[in-house]
Amino acid sequence: MTPSELPVWRSMLFVPVTAQRFVDGAARRGADAIILDLEDAVALSEKERARILVPEAAQIVSRGGADVVVRVNRPLRMTVRDLEAAIGPGVHAIALPKAESAQHVQLVAEIIDELEAERGIPIGTTKMLAMVETASAFFRIAEIARAHPRLVALNLGAEDFALSAGMLPEAEGLFMPKQTCVFAARAAGIMPMGFVGTVADFSDLDGFRETVRRSRRLGFVGASVIHPSQIAILNEEYGVSPAALDRARRMIAAYDEAMAKGLGAVTFEGKMIDVPVVEREKALLRQAERFAARRRPK
Repeated sequence: MTPSELPVWRSMLFVPVTAQRFVDGAARRGADAIILDLEDAVALSEKERARILVPEAAQIVSRGGADVVVRVNRPLRMTVRDLEAAIGPGVHAIALPKAESAQHVQLVAEIIDELEAERGIPIGTTKMLAMVETASAFFRIAEIARAHPRLVALNLGAEDFALSAGMLPEAEGLFMPKQTCVFAARAAGIMPMGFVGTVADFSDLDGFRETVRRSRRLGFVGASVIHPSQIAILNEEYGVSPAALDRARRMIAAYDEAMAKGLGAVTFEGKMIDVPVVEREKALLRQAERFAARRRPK
């Protein structure tokens, strides 16, 4: 999948599908995507009611232009019932928690194939986000990332993964597995989602901004959060600032000018620049164009 075919998900907001107040307000939060949660945020006794609510909730939360993602449940029996409730024209993607293997992803994708065919939806319309959340699945993360063409994003869930690994969800212990998630996603041509930290503490917004800023430098392109106050930070830090856009344009122009003159060494703002540096800035420009296209009226 080419970068231009991937969705723009700088920010994704979890919304319990059973919490009508949160559903009603989600479209005003400014998130690129809303994750209607059927899993952790919904009590077992409420699962069946939650499934019934998905179509209407999808319509409500998308009024501001956000993509709609539905996080389904494990085990597989619950996954199937969730998919039967979720697959439809108003749902852009399925978030698959506790993705254990490539075969697991492929099985769920096959079920989605059948549901799309039954409902007159073009095959392949519904995308997938794989969530790796166990120590056993971690060692299969590269295979999971390239398991199926429906996959557009990969995430390593900090809280569940830390529990499985018998450690605390702290940046020090999460650095290696999170960075491996970036490598696996990039190698598969899909988006690495998340940040090196946990979503649990949403009160320290300054600390959260620093975490996201560092995570972007490590290769992440977007993340999901549980509190609306974090959305603006994600959009800013995983977006492209006017200053960064201006610098990229000036650097590319300086490089092109030097190449046209046949110069072997190129300097910009006192530093040597070469092909990888310039290509990185070109990628930034392409990303900025995708962000701008998302904001235009459809």
